[in-house]
Amino acid sequence: MLFSNVSVLNADFSVSEGMYVKTEGGVISYLSGEPPAGVAPAHRSGVLLMPAFYNAHTHSPMTLLRGRGENMNLQDWLEKKVFPFEDKLTGEDCYHATMLAMAESFSHGVVSSSDQYFFCDDILRAASESGAKMNISRGLSHFEDALDRSSFRPYLESRKLYYDNHDTVDGRIRVDLALHAEYTASQDLISAISDLSHETKAPVHVHISETQKEHEECKMRHGGQTPTEVFDAAGIWDFGGLAAHCVWAEECDAEILSNKGVTVVSCPVSNMKLASGIAPAPLFLDRGVNVALGTDGTASNNSLNFFEEIKLFSIGAKVRYGDPTLITSRQALYAATRAGALAQGRTDCGRLEQGARADFLVMDIGASSLNPVYDMADNLVYAGSSRDILMTVCDGTLVYKRGEGGAAEYPTIDLERVIFEVARAQKRILGSLPEETL
Repeated sequence: MLFSNVSVLNADFSVSEGMYVKTEGGVISYLSGEPPAGVAPAHRSGVLLMPAFYNAHTHSPMTLLRGRGENMNLQDWLEKKVFPFEDKLTGEDCYHATMLAMAESFSHGVVSSSDQYFFCDDILRAASESGAKMNISRGLSHFEDALDRSSFRPYLESRKLYYDNHDTVDGRIRVDLALHAEYTASQDLISAISDLSHETKAPVHVHISETQKEHEECKMRHGGQTPTEVFDAAGIWDFGGLAAHCVWAEECDAEILSNKGVTVVSCPVSNMKLASGIAPAPLFLDRGVNVALGTDGTASNNSLNFFEEIKLFSIGAKVRYGDPTLITSRQALYAATRAGALAQGRTDCGRLEQGARADFLVMDIGASSLNPVYDMADNLVYAGSSRDILMTVCDGTLVYKRGEGGAAEYPTIDLERVIFEVARAQKRILGSLPEETL
């Protein structure tokens, strides 16, 4: 691909105009204000190339649960709507639901997801075939006192997943380890995942302090220790990780996460929708913690719209602290791009520079919402929209395009078939559920 006389969003989120950008073999091979040899100068294109987005916490197959059980408290929603439905899922259901999530992600500029779920082989198949990047982890829960690692199927699946799939498909597929949360994990399970992390040197992806109830009940069970402190004492964070939500995390947690190189993943839309609260992102940033963004699953969001996450990430901090200066546009864009890439161990991603992986968006800077321009970073955060995305490119491959008349095109996904298969799975599952869970 060659883009001539375009604007480019730089690593510091300033804009360079009149740039020429060429990709080869999934990498940005040329980026300069002068055309490559043999290429004539071109008229200004009217587009902006910016880094693509990295969704650092989600559950892709939950597209099947989008809109299922709204305006309910968390526990009733999980027990009456989510868990009974998930019990009926098959691997093929998760494959098609993930394909739907990948199409939606591409349309919102997301090229890579940190996913925690089950039926992981089917999820990876969808991610690989769609052309997406993914950090997959098998979510683990265990409530018994004793755990037999040699027979606990989810643990064995997690171990096999790592050894069979980590750093495959030209590096697009990576594998992390996972625990669902402190309140769903026995001490034996925590120890087992800690040992596996030390064996593989893999980071661990965990839900942390999402609700006040979760956070405070953990402290009651563990002599005042927070979930972050419980996991730290067990060695869970020794090789980094992703701490999703952290809405009720404390200063002691921020120090641990900073020292251990753990990324905090803020999920503003989901946290607000479930009334969990607003994460203290400025606290983490002040302590030098890498802060990235996630959508959570579409069951609790209900979309994968990353421009919404970026805007609410900045605005939410201002509301929580009553300070309009907190979370600048550049901090919000960094969280959505480079910070997410680093959270996934993708050190050659998340910025536009020669030699980096070719993950980027082509934005229509003639769009009404992006004009006039005083500062492009401000416009992208507070006025930008997925409607302004003309193209999404992942590893040099076009995965989304706004076609004639604004119609969405997905070169790597048969969206019509995907929607048909998802609707068929939905009908089958609903037909098998007891009346009280419908």
